[in-house]
Amino acid sequence: MRRRGLMIPRTVAILGAGDRGTGFGRLIAQFPQFAKVVAVAEPRDEYRRAFAAAHGLADGMVFRNWEEFCARGQLCDAVVISTMDRQHAGAAVACLQRGYDVLLEKPMAPTLPECRAIEQAQRRTGGILAVCHSLRYNKAFRKVRELLAAGAVGRIMTLDLLEQVIYWHQVHSFVRGKWAREDDSSFMLLAKSCHDIDYICYLLDRPCLRVSSFGALSWFRRENAPAGSTERCTDPCPLEPNCPYSAVRMYVDADRDSWPASVVSLDHSREAHLRAIREGPYGRCAWKCDNDVVDHQVVAMQFADDITATFTMTAFTQQGGRRLRVHGTDGELAFDESSITVRTFADNDVQHISIGRETGGHGGGDLRVVRNWLLALHSRDARSILTDAQESLRTHTIVFAAEKSRREGRMVEISEM
Repeated sequence: MRRRGLMIPRTVAILGAGDRGTGFGRLIAQFPQFAKVVAVAEPRDEYRRAFAAAHGLADGMVFRNWEEFCARGQLCDAVVISTMDRQHAGAAVACLQRGYDVLLEKPMAPTLPECRAIEQAQRRTGGILAVCHSLRYNKAFRKVRELLAAGAVGRIMTLDLLEQVIYWHQVHSFVRGKWAREDDSSFMLLAKSCHDIDYICYLLDRPCLRVSSFGALSWFRRENAPAGSTERCTDPCPLEPNCPYSAVRMYVDADRDSWPASVVSLDHSREAHLRAIREGPYGRCAWKCDNDVVDHQVVAMQFADDITATFTMTAFTQQGGRRLRVHGTDGELAFDESSITVRTFADNDVQHISIGRETGGHGGGDLRVVRNWLLALHSRDARSILTDAQESLRTHTIVFAAEKSRREGRMVEISEM
């Protein structure tokens, strides 16, 4: 919207002011010419107050949950939905029906019918909706796609993608944390890796026909707890000083102002963090939690034109990030987020491409997601959005098919879904 040659910033509400919602608020604040955060909905009192203070929100624009926010009618132009996964569908459909444009954190929703309900609501209302599949917006990941689309390896035959979750990240988020149980959030492949499956689809740009998947929760189980370990790291546990999952080392004797330590307490004093691990979920022994999501999983996919692809998600890595290999009729490509290597057959050439590091969430991808969404809000042209409701539903469907395969022990046709 413009008035007398000036762009009028869109007004935005953040629904869910945890780590991701707070981060989205900061990103939007980097584009004051495009948007301004004017409201928040967050159930935790201290987080809600801190967010409201950081953005100077009026008392009447601060809510305990998305339902309270929606009950007031349309209060602004757009919303960022960064609640827990199981609230995504209700919030997204309600906001679209009330005329809001939506930036929706991944995954869309924990079930395929809910994902379809979001897509149908967007189609009915015509609201602009972007899903935060940040890998598509990352500079390095986009360079890989440009090379493949330009024929760097010829016709693609096979693709392999590895997601290295990192041992401590698995424990932080998926053993002790908010995504540890399916009934609280969603299954692991959806919660952690839906944008990896989405990226594979982005690279191959063809329909996926069928999938098979295997995986389990094998290590972070009570029966594997080391002898002599206690229920909490602070009981005290005699093994804590040398344990790779020591909550004291991860959350107290750490950079408490930064993720992941920052999430255990809004107060980042040493005393507050120590109290948090003594009393809260993040201080539990890594083998003695109530987690039920898998700690490793593989997915095999067949795409049109006889292209095969595999994806591996594993907790058991020292380093994070993705590693990609693509094999084609004319050469092969390897990618590790910081560099790309292309080897061609006819000339035996090897090309190395170094990718300049970018700061911010998902290597700058989060910033581009927000920027492109804000541009779409002003132009009313959604072509800058790489994962709209329809595209995200398409790639989410593959994730649900893979999980169906893992649970039922059989290959699943995408047409079944």
